[in-house]
Amino acid sequence: MKPESVQIGVDTGGTFTDFFIVQNGCISIRKILSTPANPAEAILEGIRSEIHSPEACFIIHGTTVATNALLERKGGPIGLVTTRGFEDILFIARQTRTRLYSLQGEERSFILPRSLCFGIDERTTADGCMERSPSDEDLEALARLLRKNKLVSVAVSLINAYADNRNEEKIGRFLEKNGFTVSISSRLLPEYREYERTALATVNAYLVPVITRYLDQLQTKLGRTDLRIMQSNEGFISPDKAKREPIRTSLSGPAGGVVAAFHVGRAAGADHLITFDMGGTSTDVSLIDGKIRQTHEGSVGNFPVRLPIIDIHSVGVGGGSLTFLDKGGALRVGPESAGANPGPACYGKGSRATVTDANCVLGRIVPRFFLGGAMPIFPDRSEEAIGRLARQIGKSIPETAEGIIAIANANMEKAIRVISIERGHDPRFFTLFSFGGAGGIHAADISRNLRIPRIIVPKNAGVLSAMGFLLSDSIRDYSQSLLAAERTISEDHLSGRFNELADLGLREMEDEGFSGTEVHLFRS
Repeated sequence: MKPESVQIGVDTGGTFTDFFIVQNGCISIRKILSTPANPAEAILEGIRSEIHSPEACFIIHGTTVATNALLERKGGPIGLVTTRGFEDILFIARQTRTRLYSLQGEERSFILPRSLCFGIDERTTADGCMERSPSDEDLEALARLLRKNKLVSVAVSLINAYADNRNEEKIGRFLEKNGFTVSISSRLLPEYREYERTALATVNAYLVPVITRYLDQLQTKLGRTDLRIMQSNEGFISPDKAKREPIRTSLSGPAGGVVAAFHVGRAAGADHLITFDMGGTSTDVSLIDGKIRQTHEGSVGNFPVRLPIIDIHSVGVGGGSLTFLDKGGALRVGPESAGANPGPACYGKGSRATVTDANCVLGRIVPRFFLGGAMPIFPDRSEEAIGRLARQIGKSIPETAEGIIAIANANMEKAIRVISIERGHDPRFFTLFSFGGAGGIHAADISRNLRIPRIIVPKNAGVLSAMGFLLSDSIRDYSQSLLAAERTISEDHLSGRFNELADLGLREMEDEGFSGTEVHLFRS
């Protein structure tokens, strides 16, 4: 973290936007309702209410803008350029079937139609031999096709580009000169596995217009503020890097929470933790067994993300999760959320019952202490909302509220089982580290049901992810596939490949103002 006099961590969630502010050695926190239609509004309101001159601040921001755009299919119109004959790669995918015995094919949702996947005549072999390079005529024709379809953001992913990316770079440079924004697969993930690399480049291109608009607006409003964007891998990057590679920000908010839990847990003498981050829209859980666990097998919106990210499992249950009766008359909780607007019924705007309303009618939320007394809530509105459900199922209001809590807890317990029991870890030997705006209310029930013997609820638990941003560092990850028999690889050759990646990383870090002596290199 840089030594400016004011450091601010800002976490934009689906319901609240959280601020953790360190100014002249003093800590202050703030939590305000998010503005989903324009997330920058809540950020600016929160900062200006605490800081007179935002331009003197160092801000690390974690955002769900990229994730929401992908899940809600609100990204930009994009095209995919690939090797001719491989235009169907995204649609064939891995042919995995979640329902093995279903006689019906599973309907999948894509972020671009087949008609916007363009093949170009080129070929590189798996051993890195370039057989054909795209001609100037082919490139001109490609640009005309992209303009005809009114595309601005384009993904370029050619077969075997991990072995030799010269054709990708040639196409990318040509398109950039012609005014297109380009996501090149070998820059993002120079590894083999063609579907995963193509999917990553395509999703990145889909998110570029959304994140660019958002960060441009935020930077304009913040002026000369030193702004950084949290990644999903424990570290932060510059806004320019985030605009080029927005896929790296997909789980940035939850990542900050895990970073903070690791540091606070270690200070408390607990290095084996199950993190339990229950917010307004979702719950994120992760397992720490002496170190923060990362994965290269993550996914967002059913698309594989083969970048290093903190191993976090999410479930669509939070304080704002809506409750309803399904077609069979069974009570359900989530994944749809009331969000910040209208929010739970007790906020005074909505009328549908949520998990927060269930806690409110059971007396688990004291109105005069809610958000430190800064935000009024209305328990009678919660009773009305829960009462409507209670009449439908023939139960009392308290019984219905208890049922809602039990269902929500069961869903969250299942998420914890996924990262612990199903991976060979016994929860009885871990500490439940509870945070997020709603975590503390449910932590005791969760730990009792899973037989977790100890709970840590840290100070400022409701803004812990924002605090975690300020505990993070500038991190870059680089990788390269090297497919060869072990006996044919010399130590010098392997070291040379590592040095190429290290040089790339050092150049990027120097561009952001870090000297060589400040940078630490790790190889694996």
